[in-house]
Amino acid sequence: MAWFGIALLLMVGAGIISTGLPAAVVLMMLAGFGACVGVAAGAIDLATLWALPTRLINLLESDVLQALPLYVTMGLLLDRLPIADALYRATQSVLPRKPQAPLASGMLLGALLGPMNGSVGASVLALSRVVAPRLAAEGITAPHRHAIVAVASTLGVLVPPSLVLILLSDAMLSAHTIAVTATGRTDRVVNTQDIFHAALLPGGIFLLLCLGLSGLVGRGATKLPERARLSAAQGWIAVVALTFLLVLLGGVALGYFYAVEAAAMGAFALLVAGLVSGRLPRKVLSELLGDAIALTGALFSLLLAATTFTMVLRLLGTADLVSEIVSSIPGGDVTAVAVVLGLIAVSAFVLDAFEIIFVIVPIVIPPLLIRVADARWVAVLVLLTLQSSFLLPPFGYALMMVRGVLKEHVEFRAFLRALAPFLAAQWLLLLAVLFFPALTHPGKAPEENSRAAPAALSDEEFNRRLNEMLRPPEPEAGTGSDRR
Repeated sequence: MAWFGIALLLMVGAGIISTGLPAAVVLMMLAGFGACVGVAAGAIDLATLWALPTRLINLLESDVLQALPLYVTMGLLLDRLPIADALYRATQSVLPRKPQAPLASGMLLGALLGPMNGSVGASVLALSRVVAPRLAAEGITAPHRHAIVAVASTLGVLVPPSLVLILLSDAMLSAHTIAVTATGRTDRVVNTQDIFHAALLPGGIFLLLCLGLSGLVGRGATKLPERARLSAAQGWIAVVALTFLLVLLGGVALGYFYAVEAAAMGAFALLVAGLVSGRLPRKVLSELLGDAIALTGALFSLLLAATTFTMVLRLLGTADLVSEIVSSIPGGDVTAVAVVLGLIAVSAFVLDAFEIIFVIVPIVIPPLLIRVADARWVAVLVLLTLQSSFLLPPFGYALMMVRGVLKEHVEFRAFLRALAPFLAAQWLLLLAVLFFPALTHPGKAPEENSRAAPAALSDEEFNRRLNEMLRPPEPEAGTGSDRR
């Protein structure tokens, strides 16, 4: 029945594309179908399915998931408050008056607001509203405007504490825990702060590459940019917002704040600013909170459905099959990681980044971490691959969002030509991190690589340990039917 789980994975992609149903609905339907087939075939013991409620409760008790509604709310608040416009005008007034200035301002704005927007979609909306019209006024062609907005909207993926980075960190923690338990290694399990620190240097390199490429693109502008008119009020907003963002992002990156604390502070500060300034009347605030609840509900529904689906795959033995396939990949660590990243990249054609984190990562990353000890390195490579998925032609989420939001007729080939240098820079960075793991361990040697790898477990021993982890907990004395 293990191969039947692989068929279920393929059916997920086909179902999302062909039916148009939400991914959570497709996952739940196929999880139910897989469980019924598994029970009927005798591959799944019906009693083991009672472990699902406990698994979901344990999942929702994670502190990291408290940040989800907060980051969604922050993204919506940033879209409704004049912060992005003030920051863009301030950047324009500071940078030299050159054709490249508007594009550099757009990239910097994406790097600043992306981590706080909560999602790439929210960043696309903000940048399309603030940056795209000004780029058009400065003579930047439509394909290059689309490319700048699309790339800038993904910069927040690599800069902590972005929503994608938080969710991937939580998934990596679970995957690393399974790998350490299965192998008996003494590694310290990675946490959210470890992934944040590992992503800092690659994120900084990619931002510099994007700024450099923006300078090259900007040389084709038809005129010099006009000096931005910055009012006193906008100047104060820009100074206060920039200070707050730098303190918040720096505090998270350096470990002074947890992601949930940063999200709570950011959402509270933006909400207070909106109420005091009168930008959030009752009707607008009600719509904003309704949108926040709807988006948060969609994310949690996807998470719960994916958790149910992956549990069914494990009970069918698909996780064991994937582990055998990963362990049999010829070559060293680099080859094994490259093959798994290729699988994630292929999945990006039919699944978005959140679906990949919830469905694909829990299946393929634990066996990879059993073979490859450096969890920080693997996490950053997966993160870079997910960032690429947003820009992957022709169905990359950022590309589709930009084309839908800007509503300008742009030939897709011209759009791809404008996007190509940024895609090349992103893939070169991914290759650099793949072959130079030290980029994810700035200032110190990776602890994981300093340990000798333990002897490989036999398939029987690995399956025994994995089944022990998946076995439902024994009922406590005096509970259930014994309670009177």
